[in-house]
Amino acid sequence: MELWLIILIAVVAILVLWVVMAYNGLVTLRNRSAEAWSDIDVQLKRRYDLIPNLVETVKGYASHEQGTLEKVIAARNSAMQAHDSGSASMQEKLQAENALSSTLKSIFALSEAYPDLKANQNFAKLQDELSDTENKIQASRRFYNGNVRELNTKIEHFPTNIIAGMFKFVKREFFEIADAAQRENVQVKF
Repeated sequence: MELWLIILIAVVAILVLWVVMAYNGLVTLRNRSAEAWSDIDVQLKRRYDLIPNLVETVKGYASHEQGTLEKVIAARNSAMQAHDSGSASMQEKLQAENALSSTLKSIFALSEAYPDLKANQNFAKLQDELSDTENKIQASRRFYNGNVRELNTKIEHFPTNIIAGMFKFVKREFFEIADAAQRENVQVKF
């Protein structure tokens, strides 16, 4: 066998091996991102289940705050609908979840205005569970965003971007707060 043929076979073998490794790396990152989104889903479901109990507890103490409670229920229902909808885009889901997080702050602000509510054991337990869930959602978001960052970076880097383009790997969106209004603290005035 001639030397040039051996070199050609070696180069082709290395190129094929690199393509396989790049493809497998992209698949791994795509699956990690999907897993991370699934982790967020689990925590969101837990939050959806806790909210009605929290609202019912608050209703007994702050019955004239019906508007605030209705906003929380509406935001929860909107988030659940976006979550369960197969046609909702990632951006629509993110907006619904961010709106729900914003309205939940108002319930916790209400507890400051009603000392009896703040002292209620059921409310305190539900608030702790919801706070724990919110912390887990934040951790899941960070995990998801880290995986998305890795995937998006790999999709953009040369020469992996060639493989990503050939096999139609697409960048994912980060899970982030959409607008400045949602970053502000809730103010409850009586």
